[in-house]
Amino acid sequence: DGEAQITLPSYFEALNMDFRYQLTVVGQFAQAVVWEEIEGNQFSIRTDKPNVKVSWQVTGIRHDPYADENRIEVEVEKDEKQKGVRLYQPQKP
Repeated sequence: DGEAQITLPSYFEALNMDFRYQLTVVGQFAQAVVWEEIEGNQFSIRTDKPNVKVSWQVTGIRHDPYADENRIEVEVEKDEKQKGVRLYQPQKP
């Protein structure tokens, strides 16, 4: 009928926050949407046609004490000596 309920691992919601969803319809043209967002380690999707194969991926930002205290900086300013210089050179085969 175009509806599916997805159950995630029991720890998923406890260890992650700020979820991102990616849905890809496989084998035909159809629309797919996240119908209900994650709650209780489950979410649901809906398509505009029945029996549509949908590949899905959910990601989130880690949310545990270690990750909360040690966030990775997205951009780090280079010191003056490194500005204008590539830090990593590609390896030639």
